[in-house]
Amino acid sequence: MYFTDRGIEELVERRGEEEVSLLWLGERLREFVDLNPEFETPVERLATWLARLDDEDAE
Repeated sequence: MYFTDRGIEELVERRGEEEVSLLWLGERLREFVDLNPEFETPVERLATWLARLDDEDAE
């Protein structure tokens, strides 16, 4: 188990029943990076990965 799994598990436990828009998620990611600029690259990589999940060329 990766250390980050604990945060993911907490997210699922606390907010797993909620539905959110990708607009809402994008706004939260921007807020997070504004508060924590050292995480800009990993957040950018996560956002790009999420955006391209259904790309057929990604395989």
